[in-house]
Amino acid sequence: MEYKQIQELIKTINKSNISELSIEEGDFKITIKQEFTGQAQYIATPMPAAPMPVYQAQPQQVAPAAAPAPTTEKPAAAPASATGITIKSPMIGTFYRSPSPDKPVFVNIGDEIKAGQVLCIIEAMKLFNEIEAEVSGRLIKVMADDSTPVEYDQPLFLIEPM
Repeated sequence: MEYKQIQELIKTINKSNISELSIEEGDFKITIKQEFTGQAQYIATPMPAAPMPVYQAQPQQVAPAAAPAPTTEKPAAAPASATGITIKSPMIGTFYRSPSPDKPVFVNIGDEIKAGQVLCIIEAMKLFNEIEAEVSGRLIKVMADDSTPVEYDQPLFLIEPM
């Protein structure tokens, strides 16, 4: 099962009244459980391998806002403040600032960033996914610690557009 399919399943379950869903495809098994309190628990384990970690989604609080302004940004880049654009994690996984422990980081604070430039790697299910900048600008802040777990839509970088 592809990672994007798993993401879509999670989104669908969160929007429904289904409390539990289990799917088996060959050696892969996934069980998604949702409590009625609004919190969901996700468990994904390959049958013959060691179990994977359990992730719990935290319910997001949405503040009422005025009429939303139209935006041309892609989903991974969203306005954060008047001075910067936040690059958010497109998936759940482990955040790495460099390609390997003995290599330098992809970007440092103050670096000029070009759209399409690799900012970090997120490891998800033994796959290393390069996260690229959606906009050009200057890196203001790194909002996640190296080698730590990140959630879907978690802010990773703050970029000042140029």
